Amino acid sequence: MKKTIIKAAIFSGIAFASLTACTDGYLDFNTNPYEVTGEEMKRDGYLVRAALTGMQGWVIPTDVNCNQFTETLVGGPFSGYIAESNQGFGYRFSNFNQSNNWNRVFYTDIIPNIYSNLSQLNAVTNDPVFLAVGNVIKVAAIMRVTDTYGPIPYTKLGADGSLTAPLDNQETVYKAMVQELDDAVTALLPHITESFASTADKVYAGSVAKWIKLANSYKLRLGMRAVYADAAWAKQVCESAVAANKGGVLTSNSDNAVIGGITNNPFRVVMYEYNGGDARIAADIVSYMNGYNDPRRSAMFTKSTFTEATITNDYHGIRIGTDPIPSDKAHCYSNMVTTSTDGLVWMTAAEVQFILAEGALRGWNMGNTAEALYNKGVELSFEQWGVSGADKYLADNTSLPKLYVDPLGTYNYNGVQPTITVAYNAAAGFETNLERIITQKWIAMFPNGNEAWAEFRRTGYPRLMPVAVNKNVAQVPAGQFARRLWYPQEEYKDNGTNVAAAINDLTPKADLMSSRMWWDCNPATK
Repeated sequence: MKKTIIKAAIFSGIAFASLTACTDGYLDFNTNPYEVTGEEMKRDGYLVRAALTGMQGWVIPTDVNCNQFTETLVGGPFSGYIAESNQGFGYRFSNFNQSNNWNRVFYTDIIPNIYSNLSQLNAVTNDPVFLAVGNVIKVAAIMRVTDTYGPIPYTKLGADGSLTAPLDNQETVYKAMVQELDDAVTALLPHITESFASTADKVYAGSVAKWIKLANSYKLRLGMRAVYADAAWAKQVCESAVAANKGGVLTSNSDNAVIGGITNNPFRVVMYEYNGGDARIAADIVSYMNGYNDPRRSAMFTKSTFTEATITNDYHGIRIGTDPIPSDKAHCYSNMVTTSTDGLVWMTAAEVQFILAEGALRGWNMGNTAEALYNKGVELSFEQWGVSGADKYLADNTSLPKLYVDPLGTYNYNGVQPTITVAYNAAAGFETNLERIITQKWIAMFPNGNEAWAEFRRTGYPRLMPVAVNKNVAQVPAGQFARRLWYPQEEYKDNGTNVAAAINDLTPKADLMSSRMWWDCNPATK
């Protein structure tokens, strides 16, 4: 057994030596043939590899149970992507009455796991490339946490990720993250043509150039998210991300940030294996894509499997926030097309193009017109999903999203039909084209529900249906939407004074799901 471990360690050490001009003394090793010591594991890069890949597994969690809470139970419903299909879920995010055990996961699982791995990375290497990549990963993960709760422990957080630190207001968190990304790009640029061992990187197989692009793309995401809170800062951040000699942003699907090496894709497990499937596709995204006759549906969704003679099987989603539907019926709605080995997508070139399109719409220097960037975003999304017909789709100036008709007839929606079409119209007003950009961005980001939820909160687009049944109007008034999650009970117990102070940064100053965080201040969404 020890010889097997040693062979793996030696291979890892040789692979890490491929990072030319970025080597530290720990790569020069003299292996004991009978025992692997702690120092030898440091020298051959074992701990560096474990720390980096460990961090990567917590951005969009590869752990099935954690992923279920953060993606299919929080991001899925709040974005209009995914709805519950487990009859036994009586307390659910979509009804605003979730338990603390569900509510706490983003906070109490993600932060400590990211910081413990980052602490290990800092302890075993001072290599600028590894440390810069680690900080990009940290931002990628923790941005999702602050966008879920608002103020969080960040600049004063200890290396071990203990949650008893003071909470920073979200503006401080965002601006610290942008500075960290700038610092990472500065550290990585001298090594842009180099690579490190693929065993230490499940996203880009060690490509430094792609990590630079991802860092700049996260800057775009952070900058645009803050546009209604600090427009001047947002413009500066986004324009600097695409400036010359900064290494670029994601521009092709080969740049997409996807964590691979998956053998147990959490979406596959949750939507097919748990109890016959704990979730199915939501009515919102299906209604939009059915109305547009979107060719991507067949790549993203299965058709329904109802046996009733009165129902024509097609793409049918479950409305968000229903009372529990009997599982045998709920499982007949459309499901997500996914396999056990599919990677988890962090960010795509299509999303980046839509951010650039919005920037151009706002008059910022994004390198092209809003229309050209919007069209490119749609084209990249079609390519990503492996379907044709983008040109025809982009020319459609008549099709509209459909109002939802429940195939079982229980949860039909009779509200106002969205009037946004696909074809870009440069002569249309700002808000119309913003809705167009965000609607297509929303479709393209599936199934990254937490980003889609953030964009919905920021802009009010797409026009999601209110939940069918609101079981906690004290947290979210009737007809309104969740803006955040309340803080975990553990944080009140262990860090109550700091939590109480942080709540003053919310609007209103209360720990409610309807309270708004710093960037969630668009007057049009109030």
